[in-house]
Amino acid sequence: MTEEAPARAAVGAAGEELAQRYLTHRGMVLLDRNWRCREGEIDLVLRDGDWIVVCEVKTRRSSSFGDPLEAITRAKLARLRRLAGCWLAEHPMGVRGVRLDVVGLLRHPDGSYRVDHRSGVGQ
Repeated sequence: MTEEAPARAAVGAAGEELAQRYLTHRGMVLLDRNWRCREGEIDLVLRDGDWIVVCEVKTRRSSSFGDPLEAITRAKLARLRRLAGCWLAEHPMGVRGVRLDVVGLLRHPDGSYRVDHRSGVGQ
């Protein structure tokens, strides 16, 4: 593991915490965080009314490598759809449907963040 890996993990964990607070402040209910199965990991699973929201969080310390949301590809969205099915198979609930959301966080030099929440992506 490189020296950069722990710093990157800390940035990612801080971003997930901030995204969770952002979304729950807007009325969503957290159901799961960093849920894993053999297919992969879901950052956040929330309930928004009668919708299950599977949320991918991308955090960057700068825009040198592009906007955080640019890292979310069609392949990543397809994997999130499969993971949503796996999560629902383990947690059967009566819901209207599943929605994929993404939250991009860009940390400014002063420690504040720009939050970009996109709801219902890849539908």
